[in-house]
Order: sequence, then C-alpha cells, then structure tokens
Amino acid sequence: MYNVDIMDLKSMLKYTKDSGASDLHIIANSKPVIRLHKELRDIPYTSELNPRITEHLVKSQMSEKQFEDLQAHGEVDFSKFYEGIGSLRFNVYKQSANYSAAIRLIPEQIPKFESLGLPDAIRDFAHHHKGLVLVTGATGSGKSTTLASLIGIINETYPRHIITMEDPIEYVHKHNMSRINQRQIGTDTRNFATALRAALREDPDVILVGEMRDPETIKAALTAAETGHLVFSTLHTIGAAKTIDRIVDSFPPDQQQQIRMQLSTTLKGVVSQELLQKQTGDGVVCVTEVMITTPAIQNLIREGKTPQMNSVIQTGTREGMNSFDISLVNAVKAHHISKETALERANDKVMLAGLLERV
Repeated sequence: MYNVDIMDLKSMLKYTKDSGASDLHIIANSKPVIRLHKELRDIPYTSELNPRITEHLVKSQMSEKQFEDLQAHGEVDFSKFYEGIGSLRFNVYKQSANYSAAIRLIPEQIPKFESLGLPDAIRDFAHHHKGLVLVTGATGSGKSTTLASLIGIINETYPRHIITMEDPIEYVHKHNMSRINQRQIGTDTRNFATALRAALREDPDVILVGEMRDPETIKAALTAAETGHLVFSTLHTIGAAKTIDRIVDSFPPDQQQQIRMQLSTTLKGVVSQELLQKQTGDGVVCVTEVMITTPAIQNLIREGKTPQMNSVIQTGTREGMNSFDISLVNAVKAHHISKETALERANDKVMLAGLLERV
C-alpha cells in the first residue's frame, strides 16, 4: 500500500509523479485528486482535505508577496522546482472562501519532437528564420509541450539567441547551439506586451510568447515577426479559421484590415491540437490540424474569407496540411480511438462518417 501523507504536499506530488499523472488537485472537503490520462482519480487511502489543511498546504508553497496577490486577486500563478520530482506549475485560487490548487508536473527533459506523434510538417516550423507560428487549443491540449519541442530543435541545430516569456516558466531549457533567456511574467517582467517590446532591443533571433492575451501583445508579436524575427505563440482557439477570426476581432473595425494584411504576410502556419484518451485507457493521443500559409491562404486572410480555409486545408496535403477530421481518421486507423469517439469530436460528422466507412 502506498502511504501518502495529506499534510505533506511533497508526499502527494511524489505519488502523482510515480503514477504517471499530469496534475494534482488540492480541493477543500475533497480527497486529493490526480489527473491520469485525462481522467480524475482520487489518491487511494487518503481522507478528505478540510479547509484548514488546504490553507496550510497552499500557504507553505507561497511567498508573502504571492499570498498577498492571492488575497487581492483571488488567484495566483507561479512555478517551483522540487528535488526528485521536477518543475511544477501552480495555480492557487480561492473558492467559496477556501483555498484550492491545481499543480501541473512538468517533465524534466525537453520532449523530443519524434516522441509526440505530431505530423512532420510541424517540425518544419523550427527551421524558419522569421515569421509567426501559432499553436492553439484548449487548456491541457499540449501546446506548451509542442512549443518546447520546437524550441529544442532550434537549440540543437542553430546558433541563435532565443528569448521566451512565459507565465509561468514550465520547461527549463539548457544552452546548446543556441543561447536561451527565459523570462517569467510577474517576476522578471511586468506583462507579455512589455516583455515583447523589450525583447526587440535584446538582439533575439527567436521569441516565444507564452500567450497572446490582448491586442497590445498581438500587435507587438506581429511587429516582431515583420521585423525579421521568428515568433512562436499560443491562443485558446480550435482551428485555423477561428484563430484568424479571434485575432482580427480583438481589434476595432477600423484596424482590422491592417491586421489582416500583417497576418497574411507574417503568419507561417497554425497548429491546432487536442489530446484524446486512448481507447485502451493507457495514455493519450494528439490529434491535430495543420495549416501552412500558402498564397491561397494569404489571399483568404487578406479578403476576410476565413470560412473557406477549411476546404484549402483538406486539399493541401501536398503542402503538409492536414485537417482535424483526417487526423481523427488516422487515429482510428491506428486503433488509438474508437469510431464513436472520432464522430463525437468531428467538425464535419457527415464527411467523417463516410471516411470511417472505408476504415
């Protein structure tokens, strides 16, 4: 029997790591919970955490300043390193006058691209010299992991200066062929927009922006890509067309055409991804949509005809594109997911049903 001490966070984190889980949840009036292969599971043989225990657990991890931020704003993000466990990403928040925490375990090794099961076309983004590359998807869809693997390729291959701005820092990169400066929002710099403007004076070749959260950050990222830098970033969107619309719609109408023009010339591609539990229950599979910015895609962006992108993506396999639905079909062929799961997740259920009949 695995003895877990609910008064000792490290004990719970060790169980989480040894189980192969990705997250630990600390919630008042609940047993401690881990997320294993997309499912929540109680840590066995533990009792419920009362509000006094959860307060003790979260306070023990925070500085006085971080606890003040929690009291003032209701949530706080930070990262820590535990010997024997590795890097951790904390989100501590208040709920019903109690304290809770979601803790993500970050693998110690930068993941090799080949281990992620991603299309080869995504690897090519690491070999661009300038432009904007976006990796999109819901929270927990593996965006940070994909970006870390691409930065890892650059670091192993090219003598470049890489600057990342993250909230918080997850994967810690070591200098290799490249030199890497990793800046944490709220600790090393005020916000993404400020860090991006400063980065342009820091002689970078590659810039990673953890998230494009507001028009100011988006505009700064587009400017950096226009001026000869390779910029990677993320958005919480699903699909290339919705990603373009989200970026354009975040600006006032009188600025939107200019943003479309900038996107059409700087955007190299959009990767949308989602992690689905394998039907065997022993892991997850990443399904993706990959859009490469061809001349046809550039015209659609400029003219605001984003709904037509899906048909270009479906017919763009020669350029390295693939649609989300085709990725689902491939996952069914590989026996990773069932036909029912694929149909449940499909964008075009009628088309997918027809494709699955041939599988």
